[in-house]
Amino acid sequence: MSLLSFLFGRNKKSAHVAKQRLQAVLDHERAARGPRAKPDYLPALQREVAKVVSKYVKVPSGDVQVQLQRRHDNKQVLEVKVRLPQGAR
Repeated sequence: MSLLSFLFGRNKKSAHVAKQRLQAVLDHERAARGPRAKPDYLPALQREVAKVVSKYVKVPSGDVQVQLQRRHDNKQVLEVKVRLPQGAR
């Protein structure tokens, strides 16, 4: 069992629905801002991700980082980094 399947379960249907919802939110925010504006939802998203992860593993909110990067091909990448404690396996 991988760590991600342990943290987020194995139900692919709900994962797919969550991915679609997140994509809809990102598309809506992106359209409302404009192409060069900095997203204002990242701090809230970071807090929510930290809250969800902390249900399963004790992780300080400072160990969760969420960044939005624009690649050279003008696509945006949402990057989520979670620093897990050593004994979290």
